[in-house]
Amino acid sequence: MNPPKKRAANIRTDKLHSFEGHPFQVLDDEDMNSLTESIKAQGIISPLIVRPIENTDEYEVVSGHRRLHAAIKAGFSEVPALIYPLDRNEAMIAVVDSNLHRERILPSEKAFAYKMKMEAMKARGKRTDLTLSQVATKSDTAAEIGKEQGESRDKVFRYIRLTHLIPELLQKVDEGVIALSPAVELSYLSEEQQKILLDAMCLNDCTPSHAQSIRMKKAAQQGTLSSESIYEIMLEEKANQTERISFKVQDLKAFFPKNYTQKQMSDTILKLLYDYNRKLERSRRSRDER
Repeated sequence: MNPPKKRAANIRTDKLHSFEGHPFQVLDDEDMNSLTESIKAQGIISPLIVRPIENTDEYEVVSGHRRLHAAIKAGFSEVPALIYPLDRNEAMIAVVDSNLHRERILPSEKAFAYKMKMEAMKARGKRTDLTLSQVATKSDTAAEIGKEQGESRDKVFRYIRLTHLIPELLQKVDEGVIALSPAVELSYLSEEQQKILLDAMCLNDCTPSHAQSIRMKKAAQQGTLSSESIYEIMLEEKANQTERISFKVQDLKAFFPKNYTQKQMSDTILKLLYDYNRKLERSRRSRDER
């Protein structure tokens, strides 16, 4: 099969659009600042790869989202690009392959990237099955993707499961607060159950262990996981967990304005305790002076 023909062009930045469903974040961090300064000084050395948007004179970026963002920050109104006549599935695979070489990739980025590539390869006629068990042994698309990235097919499926997490829990995976193994188990909880879990985590300042996550998944699949059971599981003391006092959010809400967030409630409680402690100290000093 001959590779698609490409052509080079300088394209106005307002004619370029981020790839739909692009799974990789474009952040205004130190690396972006360095890239912006480099582009200011030298221009864009490696052209973007883009594909035409049908029936328009505009383009979708396949590779070069960070370069485009940096170029716009640097004040460029045009950027060099290579235009490829790629279909949607070819472009999806190219988007993933051009970004997975990065030194730092968040679990959420890898999760949605693997899912995107899996869907694209499926559409092109390659066998996939996102519902296969993690212990399935037949060679399939997940194994092919994993081989390219130096990971097992099971690991690929585990990352794809993360796409079922609500954004707040997925962010905690990115932050390293929740490890991959418990996160995979939690992905089987419904959206509402995950929200209740997040509430319990925030209130009790704790994270579920792998064993607790497995229990919640099992209960969810059996239809017995209630908000009460989630709180009960999360209140269990773990070996590496210090003793703590906790309250249910619903019990506390009666004492605060309706629009108060959990953080506002927590801050107010701590301030009241601090003020109460100062009052006790003043009372003690007053007694000692008598």
